[in-house]
Amino acid sequence: MTTAEPSLLRITDLRLPLGHADSALRAAVVARLGITEAALTGFTVFKRSFDARKRSAIQLIYTLDCTVADVGTVFARLQGDPHIRPTPDTGYHFMGHAPADFAAQQRPRPVVVGFGPCGIFASLVLAQMGLRPIVLERGKAVRERTKDTWDLWRKSVLHPESNVQFGEGGAGTFSDGKLWSQISDPRHLTRKVLSEFVKAGAPEEILFIAKPHIGTFRLVGVVEKMRAEIESLGGEVRFGQRVTDVLIEGGSVRGVTLNDREQLTAEHVVIALGHSARDTFAMLHERGVFMEAKPFSLGFRIEHPQSIVDAARFGASAGHPVLGAADYKLVHHCRGGRSVYSFCMCPGGTVVAATSEPGRVVTNGMSQYSRNERNANAGIVVGITPQDYRQDGLTDGVRSDMRSDVVHPLDGIAFQRFWESRAFELGGGSYAAPAQLVGDFMKGQRSAVLGGVEPSYQPGVQLTDLGQRGHSTLPGYAIDAIREALPAFERQIKGFSMVDAVLTGVETRTSSPLRITRGRDHQSLNVRGLYPAGEGAGYAGGIMSAGVDGIEVAESLARSMLGLAA
Repeated sequence: MTTAEPSLLRITDLRLPLGHADSALRAAVVARLGITEAALTGFTVFKRSFDARKRSAIQLIYTLDCTVADVGTVFARLQGDPHIRPTPDTGYHFMGHAPADFAAQQRPRPVVVGFGPCGIFASLVLAQMGLRPIVLERGKAVRERTKDTWDLWRKSVLHPESNVQFGEGGAGTFSDGKLWSQISDPRHLTRKVLSEFVKAGAPEEILFIAKPHIGTFRLVGVVEKMRAEIESLGGEVRFGQRVTDVLIEGGSVRGVTLNDREQLTAEHVVIALGHSARDTFAMLHERGVFMEAKPFSLGFRIEHPQSIVDAARFGASAGHPVLGAADYKLVHHCRGGRSVYSFCMCPGGTVVAATSEPGRVVTNGMSQYSRNERNANAGIVVGITPQDYRQDGLTDGVRSDMRSDVVHPLDGIAFQRFWESRAFELGGGSYAAPAQLVGDFMKGQRSAVLGGVEPSYQPGVQLTDLGQRGHSTLPGYAIDAIREALPAFERQIKGFSMVDAVLTGVETRTSSPLRITRGRDHQSLNVRGLYPAGEGAGYAGGIMSAGVDGIEVAESLARSMLGLAA
């Protein structure tokens, strides 16, 4: 391959010291390729991350797309170098579009149930292909929903249909807005997700920084613009529409019932519920839709001063604007075989009230785009299996009768509710959350006064003994596992088990406790035309993976509606 025309090549793992001059990047590219300055006609940063394992010598790591004259000669000379390759095509390609007369055919329109990240991207892609989806969201539009959520945080008033879990944007709206994932992505669908966010007003840096995030306040505007695009393409978004039944005839979906009143004919229904639509899960199970119990995790939120985490991760470079607020990812494998790990770490953020049901307390974490709040927080959670939460003979959240191996698909929901109700009780019955200082938790004694860490959870915390035997906020095995893990985490982040750090309970909704199992065509195993999708169906975890799953489900649905080959 030889050509005199400029063409793109990709360099990976190009390393420069933190704080390097802007000119150093171009010079490094020229040196790495062994070309003249004139031969490099341009380059863009595709990805930038950092390596902070040596705090005294933090490095920035670049992936760059370069325009080079006579690229064939460069490739021939550097043949075999694993870090120099042709730039891949990361653009999104639709597999087809509806014909011009599609609307006139009067076929039932596709329906998307739920307007969180999965539902947004499923409906967006369907709309972009000309299929005019109808979106049914039980909650409110995002700005009204934000006001209702603040009612719980500021006034202890819960709106069961409009809160952190339900409403436009889904649970991801009130989170750190993390936009990265560890899913396999050979088709670069994460790039499609990021590009749509940028088009809707997210900062362009999310396209290239290694761990992009948006933050709640910015997500509100982004979500509204994405809804506007769906509607401009012929889609329809209806709020306050809870799906209370599905019509199934001959093993195929024929429609849905809204708010126990209106029936909507549909032959293609995406179920993108999110992990907290417990009543809808129960309805689907009653209608015979195949589902099964799955593992999930539960635990506490832990808070430290963000400065402690910054110093432990970045040393003297803490506060550098390129690094931002430090995060962490921790895992400990306990002697008894269980795993404890950090979940949804929110640098410079707050712990938030995330319940969707009266009389229950649930915690989650949230950050704004600036990540400049005083505390860092993360879930410290313990992995559990369906065998842990079988509900026959439930005593203090743990089965006492272990004779049956049968796990009901809804057992995990009952298990979550048990501990959420316990947390509500120990918090004083006002949506305050039970909390304890780490030092007291390790000693097994009740906390009486706070130390140097001010809890961020609103409506407030009630100090207690989270691990009190017989009246614990979590099963005994989870308490024991967290007590074993905290000193291990201290060895990775100095100050992690500081006595003043605050544990707030409980974190129960790390993922869906069930899976609405589907086939390779993304349809329910036993109901044709029903497409379980996203986090609630057990196929995603976080904004990015949910968005990607929504795209893939939309593609499968479009193949069916348009008669395209798989």
